[in-house]
Amino acid sequence: MAEPEFTATGVRIDKRLRSLTRAGQVRISDGRVELLTSYGSEIDSAPVQAVRASKPWFAPDDRALADLNGQRYVLTLGEHDPAPGHAGPPAARRFIEAVRRAAGRGD
Repeated sequence: MAEPEFTATGVRIDKRLRSLTRAGQVRISDGRVELLTSYGSEIDSAPVQAVRASKPWFAPDDRALADLNGQRYVLTLGEHDPAPGHAGPPAARRFIEAVRRAAGRGD
């Protein structure tokens, strides 16, 4: 199994107005985007080419939208990347860039 291209823990994952987890995981590995609960159970996953990641218009910098399998998820990651050696989720911007890079849509 290859090293994940992107991993974030402590991520709040919402679907519409419903919170699915407040300490979930987002992982891009082996050409798939996976949304996991804090216990490691899969919420949803899809091939990275089928995932659309974007920034909501009127939302704080720590939020990202992810469309997987026709479902829209709101991911609340960190506003800023954590300092080296400190725990915390990476910035939402890094997630969006990682999805685009893994799908071959960006530089």
